[in-house]
Amino acid sequence: MQITSVLEKSRQEVFLRRARASLPLKIAMAAGVAALIGLAAQVRLPLPFTPVPLTGQTFAVLLAGVLLGRKWGGISMAIYMVLGLVGVPWFNGATSGFGASCGYLLGFILAALFIGRMTDGKAAGFAKLFGLMLCASLILHIPGLIWLGAWLNLVTASPTSIVGIISMGFIPFIAGDILKAAMAAAAARVILPKSR
Repeated sequence: MQITSVLEKSRQEVFLRRARASLPLKIAMAAGVAALIGLAAQVRLPLPFTPVPLTGQTFAVLLAGVLLGRKWGGISMAIYMVLGLVGVPWFNGATSGFGASCGYLLGFILAALFIGRMTDGKAAGFAKLFGLMLCASLILHIPGLIWLGAWLNLVTASPTSIVGIISMGFIPFIAGDILKAAMAAAAARVILPKSR
């Protein structure tokens, strides 16, 4: 009982310090989380039927919102996206610049903002957190699918139907998204304090 109380107090203290951190420290934390996303991007499994690989990024993106909150979780994803687009080789496969999966980068920002807003410093039950993580996973697919469709139809001159785009950019990732959402919900349940 006393150990639980000490752990809860520690969690509350961490989130209180995060909220009161100076601007330079918040920027440093956001950059650090962006670097973690870059590392998670290197855990990848290319799929032969789609230009979008399976990666570990989604799990890290969901935790960015939990760890940094609604504003700074989104900022960390924006740092990741902008630096990768201008040349930092931390996109999947140690690449940078524009590619078929760039829309998912915008989705990362939206997902982190959503999770940060919904959890900001306070835990919920596993079922609610899991539902939120699944919603965030769906949110990140929307701009991803739009960009993938534009990429295939305009850049590679491979006209693809909406069904084809969904088959390449969403369906192969459903099982992985469910698993990563469950893992992120379990981690959030441990990380977040029980009360604000």
